[in-house]
Amino acid sequence: MASSSVSRRLSHLTAHLSSGAQKLKVVVSRNLGPDVMPLLENRKELEIVVWPEDRPCERAWLLENVPGAAGVIVMLSDKANSSKLLNAAGPNLKVVSTMSVGYEHLDLPLLASKGIQVGYTPDVLTDAVADISVMLALMAARNAGATLTLVKDGQWPISSWSPFSFCGPQLSVAPPFSPTRTIGFLGFGRIAQATLSRLIPFGITDVVFTGNPLSKRNLDFEASLASRFGLKEGKIRRVDLDGLAREGDVVFVLAPGGEQTKHLINEAFLKKMKKHAVLVNAARGTLVDSDALAKALREEWIWGAGIDVVEGEPNVGKDHPLVKEPRCVVVPHIGSATFETRTAMATTAANNAIGALLAEPMPAQLVIS
Repeated sequence: MASSSVSRRLSHLTAHLSSGAQKLKVVVSRNLGPDVMPLLENRKELEIVVWPEDRPCERAWLLENVPGAAGVIVMLSDKANSSKLLNAAGPNLKVVSTMSVGYEHLDLPLLASKGIQVGYTPDVLTDAVADISVMLALMAARNAGATLTLVKDGQWPISSWSPFSFCGPQLSVAPPFSPTRTIGFLGFGRIAQATLSRLIPFGITDVVFTGNPLSKRNLDFEASLASRFGLKEGKIRRVDLDGLAREGDVVFVLAPGGEQTKHLINEAFLKKMKKHAVLVNAARGTLVDSDALAKALREEWIWGAGIDVVEGEPNVGKDHPLVKEPRCVVVPHIGSATFETRTAMATTAANNAIGALLAEPMPAQLVIS
């Protein structure tokens, strides 16, 4: 399939160049920075049209500039999922490249029906998201949200100390009082395993994770994981949702989004969690029912939550139920927000577009049908 795709691109490019046609137009919905834009601008075969402002691209601008484009590079915030945009682009459009791992903003069946290739940016976010997952777990467990607010509001000088003020559950094991720690993962792909590798030095003793419900439990896989992470045999186990809720001291939500996983974390799940458990979501906002989580925090079913993604974002104001909960740390979808990761994402997005148009390999092509 890959070779036939390259052949089609090469045929398109050869025909384009031999006809003496104009440059291939690529519309970019956000400036990709000084390290990445030259990858596009230095290609003499391409005409680059870039949204000129440092704010989200206006849809009207995109619709105005996309006609005749051979490629479009978009962000996660750009709703490139309508026939209006693709029709405006016209028959020359060969590739849509998104600077994101997620592609919910793209209409994949429509793109497939038009033979338009799709590029995205998986893998490069793994370490950054794993880092922030651990950060959120620590912040939620140790009351960072409430205590930061206390300091910023000038309340520290008048806050009286007590033996257990500002205390929360410890992430690391603490013998003899708390000799075990069970970490749970909803989804156990690359990011989850990278998160676990960061947690092992905390003395984690047990790991439970969920898998694809269509696949069977694989004991050999679990044994290999236990060996890889230096845990005793049987200490990494696949469980169902009920087991994940009941056993996890910290539960990390790191599964794909979409209708099939919508609100897997709901009231029923949260009520089964430990009273001192922490929930972390660094995957997709739709996985967690925000109202249910706010209720769980308010009524103290669980200890706290660390949230990087919220259903309905970015429309998350100060009156949002999760923002109002003192034991919920909410950050604005910054899981990939390191200089290194965003540069890698932008580079992959640019090279995906270049590859699709100039008969070169696409670093990360999303196969659609």
